[in-house]
Amino acid sequence: MNEGIFKAMSDPTRRKIIELLKDGPKTAGEIASHFSHAQPTISRHLNVLKNAHVVVDQREGTFIIYRLNTTVLQDWLAWLMKHFGGENNDEKE
Repeated sequence: MNEGIFKAMSDPTRRKIIELLKDGPKTAGEIASHFSHAQPTISRHLNVLKNAHVVVDQREGTFIIYRLNTTVLQDWLAWLMKHFGGENNDEKE
């Protein structure tokens, strides 16, 4: 399990960034336009998400485009469901 994902998901700003990226790739500027935070603050949040492998970035010309890494999110959600999903969480094994 990627432990960094817990830190990444613990902050409401980072969760909002993930929500924004679910609609498709965005530049840092496009992401920052949804917040009152300064650009360096958003960059720090994006770095936490990158370090947790929740988002990936790719340079396209003078822009850096951020995309969700859905595989990591799916793995994390599967882990959560297995351990905290309620009655059917494999406790009987």
